[in-house]
Amino acid sequence: MTHATSPLEERLTSGDLVAALLARAPDRGANVGLWPGLTLYRFTAPVAPTWEEVQSLSLCIVAQGRKCVTVDGEHYHYDPFNYLVLNSNLHFTAEIVEASVTKPFVSLVLQIDPATVRKISAEMLERRTAVPAPRPDAAPGAGQAFVSALDSDLMGSVLRFLRAIGTGPDRRVLAPAYLQEIVYRVLQADQYARLLRIAADQEHNDPIARVIRYTRAHLSEPLTVADLAEHVSLSPSAFTAQFRETTGTSPYQFVKETRLSRARELLVQGDDTVASVSRAVGYPNTSHFINEFRRRFGLSPRAYCDFNSLSTDLTSHHTGH
Repeated sequence: MTHATSPLEERLTSGDLVAALLARAPDRGANVGLWPGLTLYRFTAPVAPTWEEVQSLSLCIVAQGRKCVTVDGEHYHYDPFNYLVLNSNLHFTAEIVEASVTKPFVSLVLQIDPATVRKISAEMLERRTAVPAPRPDAAPGAGQAFVSALDSDLMGSVLRFLRAIGTGPDRRVLAPAYLQEIVYRVLQADQYARLLRIAADQEHNDPIARVIRYTRAHLSEPLTVADLAEHVSLSPSAFTAQFRETTGTSPYQFVKETRLSRARELLVQGDDTVASVSRAVGYPNTSHFINEFRRRFGLSPRAYCDFNSLSTDLTSHHTGH
C-alpha cells in the first residue's frame, strides 16, 4: 500500500521554487523592485567572491546552485537544502560556487524588518522561553550568521509569498501575512535560540524597546511623552512617530493601557485597596483611576475585584464537587 500524500505535499517541490524564481528574475545578477527589501539573483556561471553588505536581518535562500558567504573569516555554504540568515549591518564576501546555463543559479535575499522579528518572537515567547541575553564575552563576529535546513514549511511560505507579490489584493492582503509566516517558520527552526539572540541584540539597542521596559518598571511615576522621549535622546515628535510605527499605537495610549492592565493584575491578586492600586500604577487621583478603569473594562475596580472573587469561588465549589 502506498502512503497517501496531501495535495500540498504533492504540489510542493524544490522545482516549484526554482520555477517561481526564474519567472521573476529574468536578468543576470540582481533583480529588484518586486518587494521592498527583496532581491532575486540569477547567474549562469560561477562568480568569484565579491564584497557585499546587508542593512537588516536577512534571509538568504538558494533554489538551485550553491553559494558561499564569508563573514569575519567564517565560511557559510548553502544550497537548495539549507538557508542562510545574516545579522544586520554586515559586510561580507559572497561567491557563486555552482551555476551553469542549463542549471542557472537562482536565489533570493529577503531583508526582514527587526520590528517583525520582535513582534513574532514576542508572541512565540509567551509559549516558549525567555529571549537569550547577549553574552558579554561573545566575540565580535559571533552569531553574525548561521545556516539551517530548509524544510517544506518554510519553502511553502516562501512560495506563497512570491506568488502573492504581484499586483492587486494578494499583494496588499496576503503578501504581508506570508512574510510574517516566513519569519515564524525561521523562528521555529532548530536555530531558534540563535536567531532570538540576534533579535535580542537588536532589541537591546532599539529605543522603543528600551522605553517599553522603562515604562513597565516605572508605572508609579509620572510618564509624559516628553520624559520618555528624553529617556532615549529623541525629540517628542520623532519619538512619537517611531513609537507608533513600531507598536501601532501612541506612547500615551500605550502608557495608559499598560497602567490599567497592571492595575487589573493587582486587583485580581486581592491584596491591595483600590487607592493603593491607583497609586501603584501612576494614578494619584483615585476617582480618575476608577473612571478610566470603568471605561476600559466595563466595571469599577471594586466591582471587577468582587466579580473575579465570585467567579473563583464558584469554580472552586464546582471542582470540589
